[in-house]
Amino acid sequence: MMRIDSHQHFWEYDLEQYGWMNGQMTALRHDHLPDDLSAAQSDLGFEGSIAVQARQTLEENRWLLELADLHSRIKGIVGWVDLQSDDVVAQLAQFADHPRFVGVRHVVQDEPDDDFMLRSEFVRGISKLEHFGLTYDILIFPKQLSAAIKLVEQLPKQPFVLDHIAKPLIKNSVLEPWSNQIRKLAEHSNVHCKISGMVTEADWQNWKPEDFNPYLGIVLDAFGPERLMIGSDWPVCRLAGEYSRVMQIAIGFMQTHAPEHMDGFLGGNALAFYGAKA
Repeated sequence: MMRIDSHQHFWEYDLEQYGWMNGQMTALRHDHLPDDLSAAQSDLGFEGSIAVQARQTLEENRWLLELADLHSRIKGIVGWVDLQSDDVVAQLAQFADHPRFVGVRHVVQDEPDDDFMLRSEFVRGISKLEHFGLTYDILIFPKQLSAAIKLVEQLPKQPFVLDHIAKPLIKNSVLEPWSNQIRKLAEHSNVHCKISGMVTEADWQNWKPEDFNPYLGIVLDAFGPERLMIGSDWPVCRLAGEYSRVMQIAIGFMQTHAPEHMDGFLGGNALAFYGAKA
């Protein structure tokens, strides 16, 4: 089975467009492009990826799809549209015919309203994805899990995937109420989960692989191995560790706890969820 990274980003660095990269993030403040990812992946044998939007613009979709046309290792694009717009169907129609446009995401974690996802316009927008056969990536902090649970309850046929296990407070070893809410979210069979983005929620300089075991155990128990997929969150992960070291956290855990499901976890589950071709 082909190894697929279910979550990474590309950008051509520009201060104006990526203003969130503050002075602590100098490792990110230059171009990160497909050849750079390929080099980072080589040691672990990953052969492709799902590229996820880093800018909330329609131009981001066009740029990522242009990259995908040039680089066969990009198996899918999770882009962005204005899901609250009256024009959302027309926006989706611009991109949905491209075979590598597989889903959309909104950076809900940055919304000041913890119930942002429950706004009627937003729910209406997500309800339009099913017609186009598109998935939705849930990007939230733990404080927004309650809203996520209510959202997926309203849309039982929509495929969802939770990014970064909802960014629990790993640095401070906090499990609750995150753990209980993860289990409630996972009760919905249309919701999958990316084991990704954990290192940037830990102590960037001093984390150890065992710091993540309680969180990994909970998501494995809640979602089961068939609904989990590995993701690097490269290059954002570089704030706390380079590609191979970061990916080995989840690889090592799953080899110990669900070895018979490694093919799915390392690629098959992501390809199936996104409807992408190897």
